[in-house]
Amino acid sequence: MKSVVIKGELRKSLGKKDSKKLRAEEKAPAVLYGGDEPIHFAVSFAELRQLVYTPSVYLIDLDLEGKVYKAIMQDIQWHPVDEVVLHVDFLEIKDDKAVKINIPVKIGGFAKGLRKGGKLNTTLRRLSVRALAENLPDTIDIDVTKLDIGQSIKVADLNIPGIELLDPKSNVIVGVGITRAARSAAGAADDDEEEEGEEGAEASESSEE
Repeated sequence: MKSVVIKGELRKSLGKKDSKKLRAEEKAPAVLYGGDEPIHFAVSFAELRQLVYTPSVYLIDLDLEGKVYKAIMQDIQWHPVDEVVLHVDFLEIKDDKAVKINIPVKIGGFAKGLRKGGKLNTTLRRLSVRALAENLPDTIDIDVTKLDIGQSIKVADLNIPGIELLDPKSNVIVGVGITRAARSAAGAADDDEEEEGEEGAEASESSEE
């Protein structure tokens, strides 16, 4: 998995008043968990943009005044009205300890059912996984080339070495459904076949007479 560097500054004081002051300076209060004790720090909105305005997920080299921690962003809280980050939680990563994270799904290939008028429906755009940091992929790649109308790929269909999938196995990730136009076309074709069959039967009766 790709990594980015995020720089922060340790907080000398805590509390609502200090947090409000940080936000006025376009900084967000943050906490790093996973070590011996939580580390409170502040991170600028500019630093956070490379994490929050992208569909990608990154490992983070969290630089806190010269000391670097391997981490992932675990949670982010936004202001309900303004586009302002209220708080961010980071989790320190250990080489020998698996982490839980959501990985984006990347769909590849052209489904067979699309040539028959089907429509590709992606239900899950991220999958929850547990793995060691060294095994975490940038994306979970799924090839839909063989999918026909009515077929789908579920969580149970995936087998990724070194990755434990945490979503319910019955959950559909992507499938090919039939569109209204295709259904109407199929219905019209059936009607035509019935009419042809009736005309053939009438012609046969006439010839017998």
